[in-house]
Amino acid sequence: MVKPPTVQKDLECTLEELCYGCMKKIKVTRDVLTNTGFVLMSLRQIIQEEEILIINVKPGWKKGTKITFEGMGNERPGTCPADITFVIAEKRHPLFQREGDNLKIVVEIPLLKALTGCEISIPLLGGENMTTLMIEDIIHPGYEKIIIGQGMTITEEEGKRGNLKVTFLVEFPTELTDEQRSDILSILEDSC
Repeated sequence: MVKPPTVQKDLECTLEELCYGCMKKIKVTRDVLTNTGFVLMSLRQIIQEEEILIINVKPGWKKGTKITFEGMGNERPGTCPADITFVIAEKRHPLFQREGDNLKIVVEIPLLKALTGCEISIPLLGGENMTTLMIEDIIHPGYEKIIIGQGMTITEEEGKRGNLKVTFLVEFPTELTDEQRSDILSILEDSC
């Protein structure tokens, strides 16, 4: 018997679901052949049937990972049932971006703190806050801090996670008084 092409569907997951793993239940409606009638004159009829498919999303799965359910697609006379393949797609996260096993976040920081140092609370995936990030350097364009082990779960290495890359966006004032300009000019002239 001929097997029809695989039916492919996206399975959207949040970064949290892909980092920590989860169970997804997907309702699928498919055409199924049934036998009706007499023994000698068997008639085949197509009816629609609902199935619940369960996918255990493993920690660390990446966009593009495929999960196939063999024979769970539509049935047609003279063919085998089609397979259904779900392809992992990442939902956009409001704070984090994924880069392989690492996460990236952009944090805004006032100019004063960028120049003088500060302690910053960085949000972590899953809602926790990390308040111990002490910055004593001058934050300049392209400045990045890496927090070890706060990225995505690494599938191949149990218990290990990638890193969190924190990039800083310095908030500049939109207006300065003449006195502020003068003060800044004198301070910066001394540093050159």
